[in-house]
Amino acid sequence: MTQQEALTMLKTGNNVFLTGSAGSGKTYVLNQYIQFLKDHEVEVAVTASTGIAATHMHGMTIHAWSGIGIKDTLTQYEIDALEQKPYLWKRYEKTQVLIIDEISMLSGTFLDTLNNVCQSFKRSEKPFGGMQIVLCGDLFQLPPVTRGNQEPVFVSDSHTWRSMNLIVCYLHEQHRQDDEEFVSLLNAIRDGVVDTEHRSLLDTRMFEDMDGLDDVTKLFTHNVDVDGINTQALGLIDDTEKLCLMTTKGKDVLVDILKRSCLAPERLILKRGAQVMFIKNNTERGYVNGTRGIVERFLGDGTPVVKTLDGKAIEVMPEVWAIEDDGKVKASITQLPLRHAWAITVHKSQGMSLDSAVIDLSKSFVHGMGYVALSRVRTLEGLFLLGLNEEAFHVDPRIRKVDEELRTRSQKTVGTLEKITPDERELLIKGFVLRSGGVMTVSPSKKKNLSSKKESTQQKTLELIEAGKSIEEVAKIREYTIGTIISHLEKMRDTIDVSKISHLRLSEKDMMYIHEAYRESDDDKLTPVKSLLDKKGCDYDFETIRIARLFLK
Repeated sequence: MTQQEALTMLKTGNNVFLTGSAGSGKTYVLNQYIQFLKDHEVEVAVTASTGIAATHMHGMTIHAWSGIGIKDTLTQYEIDALEQKPYLWKRYEKTQVLIIDEISMLSGTFLDTLNNVCQSFKRSEKPFGGMQIVLCGDLFQLPPVTRGNQEPVFVSDSHTWRSMNLIVCYLHEQHRQDDEEFVSLLNAIRDGVVDTEHRSLLDTRMFEDMDGLDDVTKLFTHNVDVDGINTQALGLIDDTEKLCLMTTKGKDVLVDILKRSCLAPERLILKRGAQVMFIKNNTERGYVNGTRGIVERFLGDGTPVVKTLDGKAIEVMPEVWAIEDDGKVKASITQLPLRHAWAITVHKSQGMSLDSAVIDLSKSFVHGMGYVALSRVRTLEGLFLLGLNEEAFHVDPRIRKVDEELRTRSQKTVGTLEKITPDERELLIKGFVLRSGGVMTVSPSKKKNLSSKKESTQQKTLELIEAGKSIEEVAKIREYTIGTIISHLEKMRDTIDVSKISHLRLSEKDMMYIHEAYRESDDDKLTPVKSLLDKKGCDYDFETIRIARLFLK
């Protein structure tokens, strides 16, 4: 199935399992669909089985979103207790579409529990209480974590899987690997037909050591190996250490969830020459999750400057990871979006695309681990193998059987799509959007009303500011971040009477320095201005510069 065909099926409102091999474009299709839902005002919850995957999708873990937490099962008493939480009622009530990414790592037992909780909140016996459910992932990738020697219970083993009328969309295009031999090898692992020729191909990429590969990301199967390599590599650098500590806000239990789900370390030690990897997407600042580089220097205020592998110099500012509900921050952690990148675990690499990687699979211990690690790399030439055991070639035979069924069901879906005329497709899409409380065509008057809603929340912020409140006070009152409050003011910047918010003005000296930097940069963007200020030895953070910009006409 093509990406466009899958997107069409999603828009019809059916429950969908979006799958395909690594690099087939599943995340791209999801993002396209999420944008479609937002454009048509259909409430969507974006979640994933792990915190890493959730941050890729700008969402939260399904465990946190659902209220279920770390348990796989709940008693009826525990479900009743969840129903006593108003914020969960509001969340379930408004959600029309629930997306769960990286489904391979979610247990079937949890999926059954989630279905029960959704039905309870929605007061409906329909699967998931009538919400559209979109499951996304590749079952050949890492399985659910189990205790002891228990067999993993895959989502395809659940009672819910069989009762939710899933439409299977199996993507067949390849957008990560363009090396035919390498793609053939990865498919052979999926199909369980790795032969002598495939093994010989991997033998050509075997290396005895890591000499000359200092700048290449290293993937290992165990944390102890990763930590050892990173610690050793950092210690070999003869330079002053810069310690960056994580700061937190919110309830301890929520903060702990963020810490476990995020790659950001609580204590980050940096030195000039340290290899690092960005662990958050921020295209405005010039990096995405997985961008690698080297710490080149530190500015006067301690801000690290990372030179990426493509030669771009990025001043790294702290980022915030947060758990939000209805636009309000319940907990957050703040840290530089970096971690040491000499080595990472295979588990942490799932979802990444790498130009090259040193991979040690000599201690592979779970089905799918070898496939996940190898499929991170775009070409065979980018693969440097240190070791390989037989487990690295294995995928769960149960999944191989399920996969045959999924391919067949997807082909039938394509056949069904071909029989539906374009007009009939539009009717199906329109029916789903309207049933979900969305809109099809936004008229000029409707756009004005929607704009008014956005202006309404901004206006509330402005009214509090004009009443003499500080930005920090308004953020606390409205339960938003300081950055969000500043954003509200920025969106009304052209119409604000600055005399009514004069208490926000910085000192005349600070205003002069910042406004002068704006004039010199001849640019309204923050980064060029901050760079100019840094060169002059002026230590202003981005929020301070944004506040000063409000008064710049």
